[in-house]
Amino acid sequence: MANTLQFDLVSPERKLASVQATEVQIPGTDGDMTAMEGHAATITTLRPGILKVIGPQGTQAFAVTGGFAEIGASAVTVLAERAIPTEELTGAVVDDLVAEARSLVAKAPADQKDAAEKLVNDLLALRGTGHH
Repeated sequence: MANTLQFDLVSPERKLASVQATEVQIPGTDGDMTAMEGHAATITTLRPGILKVIGPQGTQAFAVTGGFAEIGASAVTVLAERAIPTEELTGAVVDDLVAEARSLVAKAPADQKDAAEKLVNDLLALRGTGHH
């Protein structure tokens, strides 16, 4: 199919998606980006946020907690630390992720506290995106 790329989303637990996409919206650490066919090859790290895949089958959205995306001219592969389809993203799931992140903040060395706090805030922002 013209103007599509192969999209694969994998987390340690499972492969969540393997579809043709016209556009993949990625929550990158250095800013959000949209990958489309013909994109320059790049690798970016992910921050907690919503990853959207738009294609002939409609739009799929996943909450990711981190990981990285490898973008090529005809494929995007995302290796996520955790990825949860937004329809499974309940308040309880977000609360668990936030609690986990807060325990990391408590253990973080002083020079990493800011980054750990940002992780908590990014996860808290996910709370408003799920279906309840």
